[in-house]
Amino acid sequence: MEIRLGNINDIDNWMVLVDKVKKNFPGLETKEAMDEHKKTVLSFINKESAICAIIDNKIVGALLFSKENNMLCFLAVDAEYRRQHIAEKMVNNMFELLDSAKDVVVTTYRAGVPEGVPARAFYKRIGFVEGKLTEEFGSPVQEFVFKR
Repeated sequence: MEIRLGNINDIDNWMVLVDKVKKNFPGLETKEAMDEHKKTVLSFINKESAICAIIDNKIVGALLFSKENNMLCFLAVDAEYRRQHIAEKMVNNMFELLDSAKDVVVTTYRAGVPEGVPARAFYKRIGFVEGKLTEEFGSPVQEFVFKR
């Protein structure tokens, strides 16, 4: 497995993964939303803020992050490749690229939402703590904070 920054040549392969996992992410329900997400991914790639995990020339993990906000913005792993610590390796790679003096923030589903159970457990396991309740894409979410 290779973990590295994404590049412009990865976009089609990247979007294949996003299409597989889109049901887990509010705001990716329509073709227009997916087209907009593709533009977002390209923007993150251009800012060197996109990390991918590759196995057999296939993107099996994707992570977008904001250096400006010290924020994990998007994290997904292909269901066939889960439980191999791919997400944790990508997050650790991201940590090295963010400001080590600032806390790192991510938002995910609130407690009680079935789709959020795995993500919440993952973030807690790697050291994030529950933060404030908020909303994104019309969906109630909760911030998780990794204290530095």
